[in-house]
Amino acid sequence: MSLIPPPGSIIAADWHRCADSKEYFSKILRKMRRKNFGLLESPVMPPHVAVDTVHYKIFISGKSGVGKTTLAARLAGLNIPNMHYETTGIETTVVYWPVKLRESGRVLFFRLQLWDCGENALRRFDHLLPSCKEQVDAVLFLFSFTDRMSFDDLSNQIAKWTGPSVGRVVKLVVGTKFDLFMHCDVAERDVRNFQETWSLPVLRTGGEVSDGLGDVAPILNCLAENLWHQDCVTAGSAGHHTQQETGTLF
Repeated sequence: MSLIPPPGSIIAADWHRCADSKEYFSKILRKMRRKNFGLLESPVMPPHVAVDTVHYKIFISGKSGVGKTTLAARLAGLNIPNMHYETTGIETTVVYWPVKLRESGRVLFFRLQLWDCGENALRRFDHLLPSCKEQVDAVLFLFSFTDRMSFDDLSNQIAKWTGPSVGRVVKLVVGTKFDLFMHCDVAERDVRNFQETWSLPVLRTGGEVSDGLGDVAPILNCLAENLWHQDCVTAGSAGHHTQQETGTLF
């Protein structure tokens, strides 16, 4: 397993707040809200601005009810469902996120195709999990801060995505419903112990969406940073400093 890069060591973590980012982020916004991109749609930049797009497939893993569909909607800037429903099959959501590489100053659009599959559907249909694993680049393992069983199940989730058959995959953990501290079943001490044991980043999400960027930036930046680092390692780069032309460019 390649070492996890320190946060902000590869990409500018708060770039979405900088003036020079507005031209790029304006292409994923409409009237201060996120645009909804279909499978064949993409941000359109002016001809004089050359921006490469790197494509990645992300699978969202977790027990039923932890908020997989809600997280996908939050990351894409879509309306968050008011009621929980079990995802009956595979749902995909496209997220575009511009980043600026710290050393070279190069800007990239990350196209993240999020795959969300219901837990019961995975159990009933054997072909769904292999489809989700095919050419996957990263997995987001979800647990809910209000559901201790979902946290205890993380080791089982991770085990399914470990081994030679899976290949090199970025693994991140996301704790949902972090704002419901009155009903919290997972202590910060437990999270710290988990991080020390598994050496995986644990991110947090929950609450209302405000500007649509600041709420999701920590997760999307962390995901982009680890994906880019993984590509550099896979390409045989001597660390991330060389910033080679990696990723699936289109």
